[in-house]
Amino acid sequence: MMLTLGMFVFMLKTVPYQSMQRSSSFRWPTNARIGQRPSAQFLGADSEKITLTGVLMPEVTGGALSLMTLQLMASQGRAWPLIEGSGTIYGMYVIENIAETKTQLFSNGSARQIEFTINLMRVDESLISMFGDLHQQALDLADKAGQGVQRIGGLLS
Repeated sequence: MMLTLGMFVFMLKTVPYQSMQRSSSFRWPTNARIGQRPSAQFLGADSEKITLTGVLMPEVTGGALSLMTLQLMASQGRAWPLIEGSGTIYGMYVIENIAETKTQLFSNGSARQIEFTINLMRVDESLISMFGDLHQQALDLADKAGQGVQRIGGLLS
């Protein structure tokens, strides 16, 4: 597994991408000042985008059906969790754009080669807002487990 977007798994049999480009931008508006450089103020993070590009060979890898699945996901207008095979959680992303170019066509019009580009845009605030304070959640879970053990112990006596 290379990457998952929601329940769609990017791998050799579906859509193996050859490159992943990630772009993060930040907001720095400026105000003009007389006789000095403009002053700048940091307002926070701006958009974060990921572009996946690759080439499909339908005889070996996934093909049009895999790209149709991604187009169906995009048409639902939902945000999906993006998680890398290494375990890196990127956040919640929407599919902004899917472009494909079919080349080396068979006589029936099906392609031997499909080049694709998938543009994703992050829509969640941050991983902390998405998952909350994991340390506090672990402590709460341990407390609930301890209370459960006490209840069971009381039932057995």
